[in-house]
Amino acid sequence: MAGCRGSLCCCCRWCCCCGERETRTPEELTILGETQEEEDEILPRKDYESLDYDRCINDPYLEVLETMDNKKGRRYEAVKWMMVFAIGVCTGLVGLFVDFFVRLFSQLKFGVVQTSVEECSQKGCLALSLLELLGFNLTFVFLASLLVLIEPVAAGSGIPEIKCYLNGVKVPGIVRLRTLLCKVFGVLFSVAGGLFVGKEGPMIHSGAVVGAGLPQFQSISLRKIQFNFPYFRSDRDKRDFVSAGAAAGVAAAFGAPIGGTLFSLEEGSSFWNQGLTWKVLFCSMSATFTLNFFRSGIQFGSWGSFQLPGLLNFGEFKCSDSDKKCHLWTAMDLGFFVVMGVIGGLLGATFNCLNKRLAKYRMRNVHPKPKLVRVLESLLVSLVTTVVVFMASMVLGECRQMSSSSQIGNDSFQLQVTSEDVNSSIKTFFCPNETYNDMATLFFNPQESAILQLFHQDGTFSPVTLALFFALYFLLACWTYGASVPSGLFVPSLLCGAAFGRLVANVLKSYIGLGHIYSGTFALIGAAAFLGGVVRMTISLTVILIESTNEITYGLPIMITLMVAKWTGDFFNKGIYDIHVGLRGVPLLEWETEVEMDKLRASDIMEPNLTYVYPHTRIQSLVSILRTTVHHAFPVVTENRGNEKEFMKGNQLISNNIKFKKSSIVTRAGEQRRRSQSMKSYPSSELRNVCDEHVPEEPAEKEDLLQQMLERRYTPYPNLYPDQSPSEDWTMEERFRPLTFHGLILRSQLVTLLVRGVCYSESQSSASQPRLSYAEMAEDYPRYPDIHDLDLTLLNPRMIVDVTPYMNPSPFTVSPNTHVSQVFNLFRTMGLRHLPVVNAVGEIVGIITRHNLTFEFLHARLRQHYQTI
Repeated sequence: MAGCRGSLCCCCRWCCCCGERETRTPEELTILGETQEEEDEILPRKDYESLDYDRCINDPYLEVLETMDNKKGRRYEAVKWMMVFAIGVCTGLVGLFVDFFVRLFSQLKFGVVQTSVEECSQKGCLALSLLELLGFNLTFVFLASLLVLIEPVAAGSGIPEIKCYLNGVKVPGIVRLRTLLCKVFGVLFSVAGGLFVGKEGPMIHSGAVVGAGLPQFQSISLRKIQFNFPYFRSDRDKRDFVSAGAAAGVAAAFGAPIGGTLFSLEEGSSFWNQGLTWKVLFCSMSATFTLNFFRSGIQFGSWGSFQLPGLLNFGEFKCSDSDKKCHLWTAMDLGFFVVMGVIGGLLGATFNCLNKRLAKYRMRNVHPKPKLVRVLESLLVSLVTTVVVFMASMVLGECRQMSSSSQIGNDSFQLQVTSEDVNSSIKTFFCPNETYNDMATLFFNPQESAILQLFHQDGTFSPVTLALFFALYFLLACWTYGASVPSGLFVPSLLCGAAFGRLVANVLKSYIGLGHIYSGTFALIGAAAFLGGVVRMTISLTVILIESTNEITYGLPIMITLMVAKWTGDFFNKGIYDIHVGLRGVPLLEWETEVEMDKLRASDIMEPNLTYVYPHTRIQSLVSILRTTVHHAFPVVTENRGNEKEFMKGNQLISNNIKFKKSSIVTRAGEQRRRSQSMKSYPSSELRNVCDEHVPEEPAEKEDLLQQMLERRYTPYPNLYPDQSPSEDWTMEERFRPLTFHGLILRSQLVTLLVRGVCYSESQSSASQPRLSYAEMAEDYPRYPDIHDLDLTLLNPRMIVDVTPYMNPSPFTVSPNTHVSQVFNLFRTMGLRHLPVVNAVGEIVGIITRHNLTFEFLHARLRQHYQTI
C-alpha cells in the first residue's frame, strides 16, 4: 500500500518507513541496489557473491580421495578439533584484551572527572569538569572513527555482516585480519569514549574473523604470514569455522556457551549437522573458560577460581533475607510480563523504524561526501552524548536514601561494586550523607555497572528519573547505532530495557501496592522485552539470558516475554539486523518461502539466457567470456548435431567435443556391459561362463551404435563453431538452442587454468595437457587471480583448454517442474551457489542463483504469474 495507516504509520510494515514494495519489480531498475523513487526501498544488489558450500567433485579432488584412508580421515578430524579449540582460546583472549583496556581507560577517565566534579562542586568550576570529560570522550571517539576510515566494514556491530556470511553471502573484507584489528581497537575506544554502545556485539564479529583466519595460517593483510598448511582451503570448511568463531564471541561476551551455539544456529548457518554442533559447543566452552580463567586471575588474583564467566555479568538474583514476602516472581506476575513484552515489542519496532530512517539519511547525505564528514558526525554524537550525560547527572538527578542492603549487597554484586573505587556503583554528586544521586548513578558509570544497579540496587530510583533516563538513552542509542564507529547494541538495549522494567516495578509497588514484587526481576524482564523487540531473537536470546543470570527459574518468563515482543514487533517491521542487511542490498535467504510461492516452478524463476563453455575451448574464447561477463560459474555443454561424423573429420576441436559427449553418455545396456566385463575379471570360472552366456558380443563399431542412439533421440540444430562466444547477432533459435549439460566450472577455476598454462595445441592430444593437483588449484584461495590482471601476451589464443578434469560433473540439479519451495530448501540447506535446471533429456534450460530466490524477485515473478492467468 502506498499510504500509511493511522498513528502507527511511521513503523507499519505497509507504510513508507518500513514498508515492502508492492508495484515495482527488479527488472524495472537498470541497476539493482538503487532506491525506489516512490517508497525509497532498496532492492537486492547483484554484485554480492555467494559462498560455495557444495564440494566440487572433479578429478583433482578424486585424486585426493584416492589417497585418503581411515587413518588420514581421523587425523583430519583431529586437526579440526584442535582448530576449534584454538579459535575458542584466541577469541577469549581477544575479549580479555578489550575488557582490560576498556576498564583501564574508564578508570582513568572517571577517576579524573569524578575528582574534578567533587572539587568543583564547592568551587563552582563545573565547566572545567565538563571540558575534561569532553576531552577524554572526543579523543577516544576520534581514534575509533579513524580506524573505521581504514577499514569501513569495521563499523557497527558486525552481526548483520556475519549473519550474511553464515547465510552464504560473501561480504567483501568482512573476515580479514585488518578488519579484526580495526574492530578490536575501535570498539575499545568507542566504549571508553562514553558512546552508548557495547563491546559484546563486536565480540561476535571478532570471533568470526578469528574463526575464518586462524585455520588458514596466512593473511592477505600481512603477506609475510604464510605457512604451508594444506587443510581447510574451501568455503565449506571456512564457513564452519566462522560459525564456531561467532558462537565463541557470544560465549565470551555473556559467559553463555550454549547460547552462543544456538545463536550461530538461529541467526545464520543454513547448513548444520551433529558434528558441527559438537565442535561449535566445544569452541564456545573454550572461549568462556579462557576468558573466565584470565579475568578471575587478573582482577582478583584467584587463578583457577572462574568467578567471571563473561564480559557482561548479571550477578545473582535473590531476595533480601529480611524480606519474607519477597519472591523472584509468581504466577500472577506472568500477566505483567506479557504486557511488558507487548510494550517492549512496540518500543523495539519504534527504535528500528527511527534507526532505519536515520540510516537512509546517512546513506544519502553522509556517505557520499568526503570521509571526514563521517568522522565529524561521530564527534558530534560524542559531543551531544557527553553534554547530555553530564548535565543530566548534575541537574536532573534526585537525592535518594541509601538502604542498608545497598551498602552491603549480596556477594556477587559486592564483588563487582567494590573491586575498584572508580567503578563504584553509587554516585553522591551534590547529595548529603547517606543519600545518592540516582541519575548520576545511572549515567555517570560504565554501562555494565548501571545494569547491575537496576538489577540489584535495593534503594529506590525516582520514577521521573527512570523515565527521563529511558527517553534520553533511547534516543541517543538510536542515533549512535550506525555511526562510523564500531558499536554493539546488546548492552544499550539491555540498559534501556532494564530502566523500563524498573520503572514498571516502581509503579506497581508505589501506586498499586504490590509489595511482593522483586524489582530486579522486572528490570530483567524489561531488558529482555526491549532487546527482543529490537533484535527479534528468541531461542538463543532466552538461553543467553538464562545462562547470564544463572537462574533457571527465569526460563519461562524470559521465553514468554521474548516471544510476545517478537510477535508484536514483527507486526510492524523486521529486526534491526535484518533491516541493516536489507539496507545493504544483501540477497539474504530466509528459512523458508511463503506458502503462495509454490504456485511458481523452477522454470518461472530460472535465468534461461546462459553463458556457457564447451569441454574443449580455445583460449581466445575463454578470455572473451571471462572479460565480458561477471558470472562466477559456467555450464559445460555440448551441442546436439545430426551429422556429427562429418564434423569430426573436419576439425580436431569439434572432434574432441563430440568424443567427450559420447563417452559421457551412460546407457542401461552400456552399464550392464561394463559390469559384466568387470565380472569376467573375477577369479571364478563359473562367473565367466555366466557372463559369456548372457552378455551379447560387443559391437565392433561402438561409435555407430551411439550415433544411432543420438540420431533417434535428437533433431539437427544450427551448426556453429564450438569455440564461438554467444553473439548478439544470433537468432532466438541459435541463442536458446538445446545444449546437453555435462557439469559446472567456476570462474576461479578457469582463470587458474589460464594463469598456469593448462592447455594443448590442436595438433596434440588432450592427454598432453598439463595436469594440476588439488593443492595447486586451491593455492590462491581465497583471493584468486583476476582475468583482467592476466598478461595476454603470454597466451596463445589458438591453444585449446580441456576443462573436463576440473569441472564439477555432478552438481545438484532440478527439473523445470520443481516447485519453488523445493528449489529454495535444496539451495539453502545444501549451501549452493548455482543450481542448474535440466530437463528430462539432459539438456540445460536455465540456471538458478541466490538472486533468483530473494523475497523481492519471487514476489515480482508471482505478480507476473497472476497477470498471465
